[in-house]
Amino acid sequence: MVARELHGSALAEPGFTQANRVFSDWVWDPWTMRALIAAVVLLLLWRAAWLPALWVAAASVLGSAVQQGLKFLVGRERPSWSNPVDTAEYAAFPSGHAMTATVTCGLLLWLLGRRGAGPRVWRAAVAAAAVTVLGVGFTRLYLGVHWLTDVVAGWLLGVCLVAVAVASYDRWALIWKR
Repeated sequence: MVARELHGSALAEPGFTQANRVFSDWVWDPWTMRALIAAVVLLLLWRAAWLPALWVAAASVLGSAVQQGLKFLVGRERPSWSNPVDTAEYAAFPSGHAMTATVTCGLLLWLLGRRGAGPRVWRAAVAAAAVTVLGVGFTRLYLGVHWLTDVVAGWLLGVCLVAVAVASYDRWALIWKR
């Protein structure tokens, strides 16, 4: 039902549909998110923050591997429309866009929290992360390339991966210091 309603809206509003394609294909694309992580990892390495750099890079790579592995194992078909407004390849479950955005934003918020960001910066970062993660999910549904469960699964898996990475960091930081 959600997919059908959004698809009807996408057909009726070509300008809004094109804007969603730009956000989905460029601004919030998984490769854009990975490039952002790579830039942050390079910045951390430049500042000699070796363990956080390694941790963020490893969590991001693990997220991509889990997402691709699940797509292969589940093999869920994407929505099929007689008049599609966009196309996507590979299996649908979980949404790689949703999972990558969640992992990226979660890791960046974690790093920001570790640096002791002030309340104003923290609120702005949380707002930007929320807009990104929710916006990614909306664009994938609006463009008709995912089912709602694909997007929700991407979000949940991303949150779980970030939670594991953050929870395990302090333990490894103690080992690293030895």
